[in-house]
Amino acid sequence: MKVIAKRPESLTQQAFHYCPGCTHGIIHRLVAEVIDELGEGGPAVGIAPVGCSVLAYEYFNLDMIQASHGRAPAVATGVKRALPDCIVFTYQGDGDLAAIGLSEIVHAALRGENFTVIFVNNAIYGMTGGQIAPTTLPGQKTTTSPLGRDTVLSGNPIKVCELLATQEGPAYLSRVSVHSPAQVRRARKAIQKAFEVQRKKQGFSLVEILSTCPTNWGLDPLKSLEWLEKEMLPRYPLGEFRTPGGEENGSL
Repeated sequence: MKVIAKRPESLTQQAFHYCPGCTHGIIHRLVAEVIDELGEGGPAVGIAPVGCSVLAYEYFNLDMIQASHGRAPAVATGVKRALPDCIVFTYQGDGDLAAIGLSEIVHAALRGENFTVIFVNNAIYGMTGGQIAPTTLPGQKTTTSPLGRDTVLSGNPIKVCELLATQEGPAYLSRVSVHSPAQVRRARKAIQKAFEVQRKKQGFSLVEILSTCPTNWGLDPLKSLEWLEKEMLPRYPLGEFRTPGGEENGSL
């Protein structure tokens, strides 16, 4: 019988622990599929810090390293410099990367470190109880902003791709989403591009993926996908913000 689809070799058989409707599982699969395709390029090492993806080492059938909160880029820097021919990636949420780890990601990008960042943005702290995050939208309700994010008190959301695109270090910066099948396919293409940039030793690459958090958003899975499309896309436009060829805001 011809096999049409199968579980990627780079994923274990462990069932995901994520909440119903959470799109971490989709993103895990996309990363694993791309790593499978890069199999001839040698081994891969993933680094996951604190957050909903803290148990990623149970799901990826790879060498995985657990980093302190926000410090995955520093760990990835050490691994990549020690093993320059190894595919190295970090898998980070917005609370981890854009809050306690913001300095780490900025300086790794400035140095042009040759690893790939998978940045999952669901606009909220997921694992720790749904608090306001650096990417939380204006007016968005969280456990620490029950009346909605007040930009006078908390400032405006951080746009990570736009921030890093002002610097010379990054080679590839892209923002995608997984709220529909078409967008999932585009996300896969962006992840593939990012790993190819690393494989060609062109420098730092980051793919920001807009994701859902039904539990902490207080919505069912379907409504969460609709909320992402309606509320997050205007604030976080999709596209490529830096490519090795120099074209920006191109389509995937």
